Amino acid sequence: MIKKAMILAAGFGKRVRPLTLNCPKPLLKIGDQTLLSNTINFLEKFGIKKIVINTHHLAEKIYDYINKNNFKSEISLIQEKNNILDTGGGILNALSNFSNKPFLTINPDTIWNFNYLKELKKMENKFFAINKSKCFMLLVNKNKSFDQNINGDFSLKKNLINRKGKKDLKYIYTGLQIITPEVFTDINYKVFSINKIWNNLIENQELYGAESKINFLHVSTLGVYKNLLEKKF
Repeated sequence: MIKKAMILAAGFGKRVRPLTLNCPKPLLKIGDQTLLSNTINFLEKFGIKKIVINTHHLAEKIYDYINKNNFKSEISLIQEKNNILDTGGGILNALSNFSNKPFLTINPDTIWNFNYLKELKKMENKFFAINKSKCFMLLVNKNKSFDQNINGDFSLKKNLINRKGKKDLKYIYTGLQIITPEVFTDINYKVFSINKIWNNLIENQELYGAESKINFLHVSTLGVYKNLLEKKF
């Protein structure tokens, strides 16, 4: 079973400015929790024992926040000091923490309520049931997104993910995936998007996923964030 996870927290949060000029996006609050604490609590509830968090923008504030809070899991922080490495590069930079075993990556922009625990457990079961599975993503139909301006990026048929055919691109990435270190084996550069890994897997029909049935609440823009604040959690 999966016991390690990585939270992607290095971004600038440009679409939520000016709030993120002085506060890293993962430390924005929804209800009585920050986006980061909500994500950590979700992972710990699932049974994750070790969490790696990458940082860049206002990294010292995330360090201070982690040090001041008594989370149950072992938390390691990796600062991308000179340049932000993007989503793929950030994960590659942290691979030594995962001992060549599958691990979770998760975006703190999504509001992870405990209803996701059952979906994550099903993901985990399907991931290990597929022979030599390398990556398994949790997708959601764009119709269930709180932000209706988000376009679909993927199609999903029988757990197989694709990007062909505009009419079939009804699904959004929720920000949660199970991934194996081996998918980074032939990557020879440091800064790149995780989309490059996904596209390579799609070419070989090796990118798998499941559909979430939960309403997708995601801090995408300043306007969406303000609207989410009006909801009761």
